Amino acid sequence: MQCKSTRQKIVCIVGPTACHKTELSIKLAKRVNGEIVSADSVQVYFGMDIGSAKPTQQEREGIPHHLIDCLPIDMPEFSASMFRTMATEAIGSIISRGNTPIVVGGSGLYVNALTYPLGFAIPKNDTARENAILEYDQDANAAYARLIAIDPTTAARLHLNDKKRIVRALEVFDCSGQPLSSFGADFQNSAGGEAPFEPMLVGLTMDRELLYQRINLRVDLMMERGLLAEAKMIYDANHDRGLPAMKSIGYQQLFSYFDGKCSLGEAVEKIKQDTRRFAKRQLTWFKRDERIVWHDVTHWDDMKEKLMSDIAIDAQNWMKGTLL
Repeated sequence: MQCKSTRQKIVCIVGPTACHKTELSIKLAKRVNGEIVSADSVQVYFGMDIGSAKPTQQEREGIPHHLIDCLPIDMPEFSASMFRTMATEAIGSIISRGNTPIVVGGSGLYVNALTYPLGFAIPKNDTARENAILEYDQDANAAYARLIAIDPTTAARLHLNDKKRIVRALEVFDCSGQPLSSFGADFQNSAGGEAPFEPMLVGLTMDRELLYQRINLRVDLMMERGLLAEAKMIYDANHDRGLPAMKSIGYQQLFSYFDGKCSLGEAVEKIKQDTRRFAKRQLTWFKRDERIVWHDVTHWDDMKEKLMSDIAIDAQNWMKGTLL
């Protein structure tokens, strides 16, 4: 006899940037007494509003939003572990009010932090990390080949160019003698742990060319709404360029313009190009997750009311029986 899960249930809306996630989530929240938890790596920062497509107070239509405007730009680190801690607190508060937690965003790592047992209590060792960095810098192909040999599960989900995670996986093995995947950090959960929450995963996608057109248009609209001035204010604050916030798409490219390394037109085109590439990576990430129920929103205007109604019914049925 299978035991009933005691994990708290949540609704997650995921997919690439510019794919109507924000609009759907707000309309859905109004139908199911929902509150939104942002799973966006840039919207957490104060002052990074236009470039992160942060919904305005008017656009939020009175729906409470969590994990937006909660960190300073000069925060030295914001990890998936930190996100999970903050999101877990927000979700608990939402459930205590009898409302539905709706996690919304394009950061697959953040969503996985809530829906997989990522095993953040993983050993760290500065010497092992420095050696792994040196190993990767000397020969990335050889470093990746070694990872394949010692931890094929982790290697299978990483690209050769993903230096940060390859180095981390090598560090973990070298200081513990165990592969990273043995700690439950692989998203297939080979370690057999239990995730913090039980998710209903809703994925939005659309025709690739239309998505790219929407991205290009959105960047143009961001510029019209004052992205240049917003980025200049952050630039003039002279923050350390190594900070996570300073590497965000939309800002990093304009910083190059302010540095005199390119024209404004070139910077804007680079924002569009990098955002399109980012959307492609998001799709690749989410398509691996067989739990996601996908909805093609290419014809959004014609289908949105029915889609919202259907998802609202599904969400209400999903949340029934949640154990607080």
